[in-house]
Amino acid sequence: MYGYDQEIRRLTDVLPASGRMLTKLVSKPDQRAVVEAPFPLPWMTERPILINFGLLTELAPPQRDLLVLRTVSWSTGVKWLQPSLYQGLLVVGALGAVIEAVQADPVGVVAAGALGAIAGTQIWRNNRSTQRELDADEAAIQVALRRGYTEPEAARALLTAIERVAEIEGRRGLSFVELLRCQNLKAIAGISPIEVPTDVRQE
Repeated sequence: MYGYDQEIRRLTDVLPASGRMLTKLVSKPDQRAVVEAPFPLPWMTERPILINFGLLTELAPPQRDLLVLRTVSWSTGVKWLQPSLYQGLLVVGALGAVIEAVQADPVGVVAAGALGAIAGTQIWRNNRSTQRELDADEAAIQVALRRGYTEPEAARALLTAIERVAEIEGRRGLSFVELLRCQNLKAIAGISPIEVPTDVRQE
């Protein structure tokens, strides 16, 4: 466990200030995933990044850095209170449900609750979109540049981490989104001239 504490401190030093404030690296030795981040809900004051350090240490340090940076970038990138149509509908729906409940109007409660649920689902989907996944990779690379990595080095470290994690977790292959992420990282690293098309990014 001492070694894991050291690694937590080392990885915490790699994180940006926002990552240190909003997230917490947590040892989770019984999980099958190398690194996992539960979808952050609005009432969470801290966003846990769950790490199986026994599996993580099978990666090279640069791969660990970029994998954790990427997970933290994704988690901190989920914005529930950022002004937008769906955030507005979510607030309206929640307030409407409370008001209707106080007024004892069951139909109004259901209608307002449904509006809030639809908006919340759309926010969840937007944060699970291909664009968000690629954005998280690119945000991690930008942080890595401030930690002494070059852009190609950081992209290669994350690329090989994605591939190695699939092996460690015993998966048969990469998911469709992971394949798109790998192609985008190859383009950033200068390994491939083919970039992910804009229409695919926006799916």
